[in-house]
Amino acid sequence: MKQMLPEERKKKISELRAELTTIRTSVKSGGTVENPSRVKELRRTVARLLTAENSPVITEEPE
Repeated sequence: MKQMLPEERKKKISELRAELTTIRTSVKSGGTVENPSRVKELRRTVARLLTAENSPVITEEPE
């Protein structure tokens, strides 16, 4: 995930959030989810991407 470009990360985050919203909407409307653990997986993946995006880039300074 750290190898991804910032634009790729933002695109992936928006895709995952859209999928998560779709799953949550179907559950709220009384439907069932094929894979309930997918919600947990999506939340964690989004969190990992956001962490990678917000972490400072460490560069080595020549002495």
